[in-house]
Amino acid sequence: MPEMDLSLGRAVVCVPARNEAEALPRLIRSLDRQDGYGDGARLRVLVLANNCTDATAATLRAMRSDGVVPHLDLRIVEATIAPPDAHVGTARRRALDAGVAWLAEDGVADGVLLSTDADAITPPDWVRANLRALRGSELVGGRLRLQGDERADNPAIRALHDRIEEYWSAVRDLEEAFDPPAHDPAPRHGDHVAASLCLRADLYQRVGGLPMLPCGEDNALVSRVRWHGGRVRHCPHVSILVSDRGIGRVQGGMATEMVRRARVAAGTEAYRLPSARHWRSLIERRRAIAATLTDPAGPEAALRALGLSPADIAAVAPTHCPNAIALVERVEARVGEGIPEAVAVPLEEALAGLHAMLAEAGMARVA
Repeated sequence: MPEMDLSLGRAVVCVPARNEAEALPRLIRSLDRQDGYGDGARLRVLVLANNCTDATAATLRAMRSDGVVPHLDLRIVEATIAPPDAHVGTARRRALDAGVAWLAEDGVADGVLLSTDADAITPPDWVRANLRALRGSELVGGRLRLQGDERADNPAIRALHDRIEEYWSAVRDLEEAFDPPAHDPAPRHGDHVAASLCLRADLYQRVGGLPMLPCGEDNALVSRVRWHGGRVRHCPHVSILVSDRGIGRVQGGMATEMVRRARVAAGTEAYRLPSARHWRSLIERRRAIAATLTDPAGPEAALRALGLSPADIAAVAPTHCPNAIALVERVEARVGEGIPEAVAVPLEEALAGLHAMLAEAGMARVA
């Protein structure tokens, strides 16, 4: 693809913000420091200031009028969202929809949406690295890196973070050993959350936009992209700094996880994760589902052999799936993962099992 595909003028960064007058300026300044402004393009940044009772919108307007962020085309949309829809899913959906409208208004035919959070900080290559990774995929997830000094100040939490990262790295190695995804080659990370997502605006519209869920709206969007056969890339060159604050807006979000890790580091709770056997069963199940598309007996017969009922097969409609990514997503949306529910085990036991399984596969762990 031509170099113009990396122009920041193609993109709009969409940020929902509620009472973020303190944190949001850091994100906005980091976006103003992005690589690639040499071609004269200005990066669109749309902030949906929803249900704010602080100076979030006023702070942004002052940054814009004072020339603090000269490389940005900064648009502030103030909104009041009434219960029961007053949650991040609705706010993020409105921000992304407004981003799509802005690109259409400016006549950008190949526009790109980027999602992030008000308390994140982007490295200088964040936008262009996303655009580059999008060349071979339909959606790009960025790796989350924690802000703050907590890791340096608390050795127990630092060690826990490292062991959890080692666990998820080993899970990806297991996938690489038994069913490596051609569209998402190693080394890859495993994050695809709203703090760093990138996809084309036309695809966003085609899949029906972001589901307005109070929690997990980002994963639901990723599922929609996969349901349509979209390739999700976890490029190691795309990363973002996210807050490690212990007070968050979403139950089950990053703040909830940070509080959990603090309890584990203090010795008041055990950290438990699915065993290696669970992940291998899931990987092999997905590989078997994908293989039905090329089965000589036909996908319907092959899916029946995997235990799907005629009604489930009819609902999945395998002959209308664009590729194996879509088929796996649709089967699991219909019947679940098709393996016993994961039984969580202590982190060290789970790690030992993963390393043993990788050793049996003859695969050294990728750092």
